[in-house]
Amino acid sequence: MIKVLFLTYYFEPDLSAGSFRASALVKSLIEKLPTGSEIDVVTTQPNRYHSFESKSESCEQRDNLTIHRVQLPAHKNGFVDQALTFRHYAQFARRIAKGKSYDIVVGTSSRLMTAVLASYMARKLNTKLYLDIRDIFVDTISDVFPRYITSWAVPVFGLLEKYAVRRANHVNLVSEGFRQYFEPKYPNTNFSYFTNGIDDVFVNHSWATVTRTDFPKTIVYAGNMGDGQGLHFIIPELAQRLGPDFRFRLIGDGGKKGVLLQKVRALKLTNVEVLPPVKRDALLSEYVKADILFLHLNDVPAFEKVLPSKVFEYAATGKPILAGVSGYASEFISNYIENAMVFKPCDYQMGTEAIKRLEYQYTDRGEFISSYARSKICDELAHNICRMLEK
Repeated sequence: MIKVLFLTYYFEPDLSAGSFRASALVKSLIEKLPTGSEIDVVTTQPNRYHSFESKSESCEQRDNLTIHRVQLPAHKNGFVDQALTFRHYAQFARRIAKGKSYDIVVGTSSRLMTAVLASYMARKLNTKLYLDIRDIFVDTISDVFPRYITSWAVPVFGLLEKYAVRRANHVNLVSEGFRQYFEPKYPNTNFSYFTNGIDDVFVNHSWATVTRTDFPKTIVYAGNMGDGQGLHFIIPELAQRLGPDFRFRLIGDGGKKGVLLQKVRALKLTNVEVLPPVKRDALLSEYVKADILFLHLNDVPAFEKVLPSKVFEYAATGKPILAGVSGYASEFISNYIENAMVFKPCDYQMGTEAIKRLEYQYTDRGEFISSYARSKICDELAHNICRMLEK
């Protein structure tokens, strides 16, 4: 019998890539661990977007799986807010694990601190550590945040990253683009590269293969609206340039949503609609109605290494994809996803040209879907964790 402490800041029913990945991975682990094994998931009540609320049980029991959720203080995803709410989560995790013994701590982490907490818990519990890292936080803050923050934050978070990674028995990285950053820096660490994937809800959906030929075309974006996505740098100018033949439906929330709305109003754009986050059944309906699916990352060096999870669910729909990305994401989309056009981030002129090269029709991406189904990837990831346990 194996006992697993699984740390994830986001978990179902929260709306985020981290939640979808963590939930699928736990499901695969339950299936692959020896009979009688137990998993304690320590997470939070849904909090990815302050405008979306979906309460869940604070302690949920599902056979050999126990999900512990802590209610975080009200916050709006600011830097200080996030630090305070994470401290609340970390204290909760310590209380849950107190007096218990585990064979392994598994942590899935984007903004580094969940990995740091997992490393701390593994040391405290004297057990093995497996990290699933979904972002290079030190790289990101050095490119995104202002100098008065990065001058102290980069050295501090650099030390925290070392604290987390050097303790790990194994580290999975969600993008091959991370290889150039992590492997030279941590030559004695075992790495693997299991990417994000396509959830069953997208794989099993019956997407329409007949598309309409008339205009205007509806362009849908669904996800976060923060510095990382840089929608406020591209959408207003792109929408203005494209004119009434194209309508944007932007679904989500984030730190730069207000800036985006201000620019849309200043330009008096009538072809941009900004909507709050929606649950997955409603999101599927939005994708069905879309003619084009839109993706964008801000024009900073850190994002040249990432591979956005949104790429995978967009590809499953068969819809044309317009992506303002660079680096590894640009290479991946260009090489593996048909009828997807890439343009330089924040370059609305290139974006305008790229959208006109799309074929406004359904594209069968069956081979891609079978290769990148979330269930398949998480099964391989769970198998990797079980193999490490056997060593």
